[in-house]
Amino acid sequence: MKLILSFCITIALCLGSRPLALAQDGGASAYYMANEGVMVSDGDSKILFDPLFPESYGQYLLVPEGMKAALFAGEPPFDDVDAVFISHYHGDHFSPQEVLALMRAQPQIQVYAPTQAVIAMRSNAGDEDAALFERVNAVSLQYKDAPVSLGMNNLEVGAVRIPHSGWPNGRLDVENIVWRVTLNQSTTVVHLGDADPNDVHFTDDAAYWSSRPADMAFPPYWFFGNGDGLEILEGRIRARRSVGIHVPTTLSADPLQRPQALRGYDLFQRPGETRRIE
Repeated sequence: MKLILSFCITIALCLGSRPLALAQDGGASAYYMANEGVMVSDGDSKILFDPLFPESYGQYLLVPEGMKAALFAGEPPFDDVDAVFISHYHGDHFSPQEVLALMRAQPQIQVYAPTQAVIAMRSNAGDEDAALFERVNAVSLQYKDAPVSLGMNNLEVGAVRIPHSGWPNGRLDVENIVWRVTLNQSTTVVHLGDADPNDVHFTDDAAYWSSRPADMAFPPYWFFGNGDGLEILEGRIRARRSVGIHVPTTLSADPLQRPQALRGYDLFQRPGETRRIE
């Protein structure tokens, strides 16, 4: 069955067709889109992280056109999406034009984003888009600010600003937000954006992280091989399971062909892959 599923996903991507509407049994799951784009679903609740972006920079996956078409049309598996979360304003994570277009197409979607991303959306919006921003939740945080909490109906949302990778030598102005979201008071996930893997960024908020361990974390793949990444995932975020994202296309899907430091870890590498969240 795994071989058949893998073959079908490969064919869908090659043909540019719509993604497979994988059957759900009511449990929570993560569905991979591309780069750091992930959909998490739990029952009738669905959220998206970094789903729309224009740049591959020659090394990262773009969302397949068929998958993107299904998202805008609200077709399975993207029917009734509740919210979109943006980690930061970089071209391989966020397109202000496409997120605005998605909000026009899907009037139920709320957007949670750092201020830099929201400013970009306003710069690309027309007068007719004013009402859209009633559904945009901007987060303005400085490094070392306390975490903030937001929420909507079936979601409990926490946000922390963690420096972009490269700290302390570069990208210090980037508002990289680590989102912790609990769906239906039962499934908690953490999306780290392009967080820097240094425990100094997490120590001040130790009580926040320990208050609600993650059922699944989505770290950039470098957390598995650099700095304090593993300690952050296991000791701070206390993730039951972690699946790496932001994986370059040059990294082999065969664990034995990867650098030694990345063997034995779970990575999202093909659009349409899923993981059960338990």
